[in-house]
Amino acid sequence: MGKYTTVLWDLDQTLLDFNQSMDYALRHSFEKLGLSITEEMIARYGAINDGYWKRLELGEITKEEVYLGRFRTLFTELGITRYQAEDIADLYQEQLGSVAFFLENGDQVVRRLKEEGYRQYILTNGGGGTQRRKLKISGLDQVMDGMFVSEQIGYPKPMKEYYDACFAQLDGVGREECLIVGDSLTSDMKGAYNARVAACWYNPEQRENTLGVAIDYEIRHLDEIYEILRRE
Repeated sequence: MGKYTTVLWDLDQTLLDFNQSMDYALRHSFEKLGLSITEEMIARYGAINDGYWKRLELGEITKEEVYLGRFRTLFTELGITRYQAEDIADLYQEQLGSVAFFLENGDQVVRRLKEEGYRQYILTNGGGGTQRRKLKISGLDQVMDGMFVSEQIGYPKPMKEYYDACFAQLDGVGREECLIVGDSLTSDMKGAYNARVAACWYNPEQRENTLGVAIDYEIRHLDEIYEILRRE
């Protein structure tokens, strides 16, 4: 084991395929309401959803405004007047937490790290109930040492206060021995910078780093994490 003893994982679109879960949840939610849905509508929802989460990261809106606002915007654009955002929001969250799809071989990676003695935690801005259900369905609840949900802490990633609260609960774990791994520049990588913790950017699509600060490590495949963790 090298200098890192603890891996702080982002969940959605890092270990689990959020896009696939989103597609599933939207289709089933629309179906239950008797509404039709197309690929274009799903893509538009994805863009709207990203925008709302970015505003949450900036502290401009609350989690509740994310949950309802994205559907208000979508329904307005689609001209859906038969239902309100409140009619689909809880249904969507329920469907979102009913499935879990791993990216690459994420399940094998975290299980191997557990066997090798690494501590592992989930850091997430997602809804607590939804994320807990996904951890149980995926089996990650048997692998992770814990999960820190922003809505329970009171601050979202990437705010410094979120990470301060996390480390206050990580008794005996120093920031210098931790590695944050995530796909989002604005949430995970900026959060690592704000928290003064080493960062590993999971970037399978080879996107450009527009963050404005250097990132410690960058990987295209999850199993590349082994080499990083074994460095002295």
